[in-house]
Amino acid sequence: MTLHVTNTLTGEKEPFEPRDPENVLLYYCGLTVSDPPHLGHARSWVHVDVMHRWLEHLGYDVRHVENFTDVNEKIVARIGEDDLGESESAVAKTYIQRTIDDMRSLNLLRTEVYPRVSEHVPEIIDLVETLIEKDYAYESNGSVYFDVARFDEYGKLSNQELAEIESQGNPDERSEKRNPADFALWKAGGVDLDAVEEHRHEGVDHGDRPPEGLTWDSPWGEGRPGWHIECSAMSMTHLDETLDVHVGGRDLVFPHHENEIAQSEAATGKEFARYWLHCELFQMDDEKMSSSLGNFVTVDEAIERWGTNVVRTFLTAGSYNSKQLYSDETIAEAEERWDRLERGYEAAVEALDSPDSSSKAVDDAFRDEIASAREAFATAMNDDFNTREAQSALLSLVTAVNRHLEATGVGDEDAAAGYDYRSLRRAIETFEELGGILGLSFTGDTTGTADLAGDVVDLVLEIRTREREAGNYERADELRDELEALGIEVQDTDDGPTYRLPSGE
Repeated sequence: MTLHVTNTLTGEKEPFEPRDPENVLLYYCGLTVSDPPHLGHARSWVHVDVMHRWLEHLGYDVRHVENFTDVNEKIVARIGEDDLGESESAVAKTYIQRTIDDMRSLNLLRTEVYPRVSEHVPEIIDLVETLIEKDYAYESNGSVYFDVARFDEYGKLSNQELAEIESQGNPDERSEKRNPADFALWKAGGVDLDAVEEHRHEGVDHGDRPPEGLTWDSPWGEGRPGWHIECSAMSMTHLDETLDVHVGGRDLVFPHHENEIAQSEAATGKEFARYWLHCELFQMDDEKMSSSLGNFVTVDEAIERWGTNVVRTFLTAGSYNSKQLYSDETIAEAEERWDRLERGYEAAVEALDSPDSSSKAVDDAFRDEIASAREAFATAMNDDFNTREAQSALLSLVTAVNRHLEATGVGDEDAAAGYDYRSLRRAIETFEELGGILGLSFTGDTTGTADLAGDVVDLVLEIRTREREAGNYERADELRDELEALGIEVQDTDDGPTYRLPSGE
């Protein structure tokens, strides 16, 4: 069965046909690094990771790029908070490191590159200049706006008529724009102070110093890039002018992705992306999980509590384009499913490595069930990356293993010849291969020992605290240095020491 994907651009489920039959260019709109990553971010990351893995399984060479937005008023609003740093760059760097750590703890494949906005301002300026030269953009008071009326297909992704689209951007920009729906490609001056104030955390004293952010010189004066132009510049720099797959959250269809299409296709005259895939929002109670609403569970909290395999089992229990609810019940279901998968795998390994496995035993029904599980998994993944059904196919393999082990009657006087060695080996290979496509690790959850490691670190820090209280500061410093030599980052706070364990590779 050929891979089919649901293309937001057409509203249809279509056969997947990349421009190059051997290569796939995949771009994912990455995180604005202004808060700790949460499970809502993890849900999209994991599903894009599964897409990457399945495309490689199908034989494609995948060039996967995901950006970090490190220039944004939300980041400026965090300056001075919780030792995050005293500049926009410092805050962004702190959260980028945390994001990368969380990506590694989730067992995500590394992308080809993680471009940052601040590194690509020259490319952004070049792209804006091209749009002005082609009469798709205009300068006004040092800012540059895209003229949506000039792009005939504006609204084709979100299925909106131009007359129905409300004003975009800051209300103060309206007097500068030809059309209220025109959007900024370049913003004159410094940060938007109103936007900074909107995103400040309550109860945090930032002092009297006005917030400052990065600015760059441009042909139109000093300023900052607009949000939408950033992804166009970064994706075309590291991939091509036409992408095969562009993925992002459902909430980005308009205006972000609509504007990406307009400015990119206006600049190049080429189709910007062949397939637009959108991840549905992650629900927590009746609202989406988001940093701005404050109703989130951070990635590191989830990993520390449940481990990578349970978190990934939970996140792949629903397909990327279906809504998913976070609750104690849904997490408990994921824990039970992972436990079943792990016990099925371990039972197969134990039987294979026992003296009761036989080179001559043949269980045709078992062999057929393994083949059926593999076929069902492939059918599910080729049906728009349906991880929910793929997970069910993997669970059917557990049932097949258990039936085989019970059917042999090993240990009984009139038992069969023994376990079917070849089929058990095939079942184990299937667990590892197909489970690996979902990002599950049957040969050792890299964070499975996190609780034990955390207990050990807690004990060492407790001893260190006692040494400090006793005035043995040199010994306390030695303990801290020894932990840091192991990759364990220790920070002393008013509430006591905190630490971060090294992420798995």
